[in-house]
Amino acid sequence: MHFISEELENYVANHSQDEPELLTKLNRETYQKVLQPRMLSGHFQGRVLSMLAKIIHPEHILEIGTYTGYATLCMAEGLAQNGTIDTIDINEELAEFQKKYFDASEWKNQIFQHIGNALEIIPTLNKKFDLVFIDADKENYIHYFHLIVPMMRKGGIILSDNVLWSGKVIETLDPKDTSTKVLLEYNALLKNDPRVETVLLPIRDGLTVSRIIN
Repeated sequence: MHFISEELENYVANHSQDEPELLTKLNRETYQKVLQPRMLSGHFQGRVLSMLAKIIHPEHILEIGTYTGYATLCMAEGLAQNGTIDTIDINEELAEFQKKYFDASEWKNQIFQHIGNALEIIPTLNKKFDLVFIDADKENYIHYFHLIVPMMRKGGIILSDNVLWSGKVIETLDPKDTSTKVLLEYNALLKNDPRVETVLLPIRDGLTVSRIIN
C-alpha cells in the first residue's frame, strides 16, 4: 500500500541524503538474487535509521531481523567508536550474503551475526542496549518487546517496523490473520505501557519510535 503517491515518495527520497555506494550495491543485489526484496529497508527508511542512530550515538545496538543487512549498515553509521551491533536472523541461507557486505564496510569488526531463534539468543547477550530495531516475525513482536525492555538503558530507543501492516490495522480484522491481530495488540501496548513513550511515524509501512522512560 502507498500511503502517499509514488511521485511524492520519489520526491522525498530525492531530497534526502543519498545512500552510500555500498548500500546501493546491496540494494541492487538484493533485488537481483533474494526473495521478497521489498522487505529491504531501502533508501529513504535507511536514511531515517541512519539519522536516528547518529542522533542517539549508541554504544550497543540490537537488531531483530537482519534480512540482507541493509538496515544493519544504516544504523552502524551512528555507532559510538567502540560500539557493537548484534543482529539476529533465523534464515541461515542469507548469512553469507550479509557477511559479504558487513566485511566490506568499516564496521566489519563491530557487527556480530547470530543465526537462530531470537527469543533464545537475546537472553544470552550480556549487554545494555541503547538502540533496538525490531523487524522480524510479527507474531513475536510482543514477546520481543517484553524481553528487551529490561535489557535497555534508560532513554534507549526501540524502533518497530511494519506497524501499519499495509493499512490492515484499520481494516476489519480477519480472525485468521494472526499477524494483524498481534500488531494491533502491539501498537496498543506501546501506547499504554508506562515504561515507554511512543510516537508512530507513517514512514513506509509504519515505524514506531519508543523511548525507555523507566
